[in-house]
Amino acid sequence: MPDKNPYLPVRATILDVKQETSSDTQDVKTYTLKLDTPLSYRPGQFVEVSVPGVGEAPFGFASTPLVTSSMELTIKRTGLVTDAIHALSPGDSLWLRGPFGNSFPLEKFQGYDLFYAAGGLGLAPLRPMIDMIFHPEYRGKYGKINMLVAARSTKDFIFRYDYDRWEKMPDTKLFKTIDCMEDGWECLVGFPHVLVEDIPFDREKTIAALCGPPIMIKALSASLMKMGMPPERIYTTLEMRMTCGVGKCGRCNIGRRYVCVDGPVFSMAELSEMPPEY
Repeated sequence: MPDKNPYLPVRATILDVKQETSSDTQDVKTYTLKLDTPLSYRPGQFVEVSVPGVGEAPFGFASTPLVTSSMELTIKRTGLVTDAIHALSPGDSLWLRGPFGNSFPLEKFQGYDLFYAAGGLGLAPLRPMIDMIFHPEYRGKYGKINMLVAARSTKDFIFRYDYDRWEKMPDTKLFKTIDCMEDGWECLVGFPHVLVEDIPFDREKTIAALCGPPIMIKALSASLMKMGMPPERIYTTLEMRMTCGVGKCGRCNIGRRYVCVDGPVFSMAELSEMPPEY
């Protein structure tokens, strides 16, 4: 893929829109986009998405970079820009700049078992890594995989259509949990930082990748370290703090670091050296 200036916007045509959630509090949609000039990116990176006349906001990639004919972004409706995006339909256009930020260091993960833990929309930035590692070209480079997917309720899960495929992958176990019991629910109930103690995996040879609300990341990472996992083998992404994407607005500043420039992917060892503001 030829190099391009990541600051120049590229037009993206919306091919498809999937409504992911059905609850009254979480409105999440996944957009399949075809770019005039395809972007080459790595799991964990993000783009700035513009709606002309409205504004711009950062979003992490939500699809594997191995598919170059299209890409996906999963977007929760939270304000001005996301309201405008949610009003768009197939055939409409967006403008993208990027990719920006660092990525999950998949080379360092090779040879390890993997533990993915996602809360709500936090599954979106993990999905590019999940599907890339499941690809036959890469799967043999990694060990067993455990996945813990959490949501407030059964109506708040995203990528439900992926779960059966993921569960059928070799050496893979998928655990689903909701905050409170619902009629007909047969999976786990409770919060990830409590449930993780009952999920069997080898603490000595596992790398964890977490994404979700800050309270979940803090509590779950603390539980993992209490169980004996070193902080340098626990990774997370802090993309929800970002705005401009280039370290100028200051919104994502944590001490001397800027999430959009130095991250958004950090190990807990790196975060331990920063002020506890995330």
